[in-house]
Amino acid sequence: MIELTVLMPCLNEALTVETCIRKALSFFRRAGINGEIVVADNGSTDGSVQLAQAAGARVLVVRERGYGAALAAGVRAARGRYIIMGDSDDSYDFSRLDAFLEALRAGSDLVMGNRFAGGIAEGAMPPLHRYLGNPVLSFIGRLFFSSPIRDFHCGLRGFVRDAVLALDLQSPGMEYASEMVVKATLYGLQISEVPTTLAPDGRGRPPHLRSWRDGWRHLRFLLIHAPAWLFLWPGLVLLCVGLSFAALLVRGPLPLGFLTLDFHTLLYAAVAACLGLQMVLFAGLSFVHCVAIGVLPAMPERLKFFQSVSLERGLVIGLVLVVSGMLMALRSVQLWSGEGFKAIDPGVVMRVAIPAAALVLAGMQVSTSAFLLEYIRLAPRVRERGGRGRST
Repeated sequence: MIELTVLMPCLNEALTVETCIRKALSFFRRAGINGEIVVADNGSTDGSVQLAQAAGARVLVVRERGYGAALAAGVRAARGRYIIMGDSDDSYDFSRLDAFLEALRAGSDLVMGNRFAGGIAEGAMPPLHRYLGNPVLSFIGRLFFSSPIRDFHCGLRGFVRDAVLALDLQSPGMEYASEMVVKATLYGLQISEVPTTLAPDGRGRPPHLRSWRDGWRHLRFLLIHAPAWLFLWPGLVLLCVGLSFAALLVRGPLPLGFLTLDFHTLLYAAVAACLGLQMVLFAGLSFVHCVAIGVLPAMPERLKFFQSVSLERGLVIGLVLVVSGMLMALRSVQLWSGEGFKAIDPGVVMRVAIPAAALVLAGMQVSTSAFLLEYIRLAPRVRERGGRGRST
């Protein structure tokens, strides 16, 4: 039985792929491991495939382009119980994988390398990545997902094959690395981190990584998988701040030393409250959808009530808000009629009109969100072959 597969994604790495394979084979011999090397080639045209095969690797040709696509295919094709993956550009030392294998044997499902703890050689990582990109994205990952990992994007990592396959990773590009860590954390896998080194790559050409494009793709992935940080917390802040100021200003002007807040601020407060409410509703809808399709494992306790909210209950709440707003709007008309429908002090009528409009808007937000929740709950149906239909 094969215990360990060393998996190397490859795209035109003729200058380094043989060296990486030799180092991995030397580790197998030194550690007495029954292992294999799989090179997941993603369309090389420089002879990398032939060189890898001659060096003793099993080459898997992956037609779908992308770092994540190559790795996903390699994980499926691997025969080892454990997999250690790393780039085939000779920036990682495949002859020193002891710490990864020891952690896997000790029970870790995912073992991440930490280049900042192990050492980054001069010229191995661009300053933009070393001092901004990696630290910022790793911090966001720890903040959003309570992950213990301090180097989210280290390319050298080991994992239990079956555990990662069960995560059903989908990203075809560079964000595959983030998806593995995020889902491993969310699904409660045992994660550990070991120091590793990073050397300048030996490829002699620019890297495939594009700093701003791929950095945005990683950040985008983190945001999409964290509805609480994208919608819920900012929405709650806006909602609470907006309601607080509205409650103070609906009574009259609010003197604050050198300035006085009036109905103009009340308008902004009402807008903030409505925007905050919409973001909170988005958070609930996002969680329900992500849990339903398996992207997230479970609803947070604080948002579980969204799963039980019926369309009828949402419509009743929305109707109450709309009717309340319309009654306040009638009150503003009454105030206007008292002036013979002529010019009226805006400081009086706007303290009624602004909350009235906000209540109507909030009621419509709740009502439409209730309908959207029902759409999310619709079970997917498999259409019969040859079936025809049209949408309206």
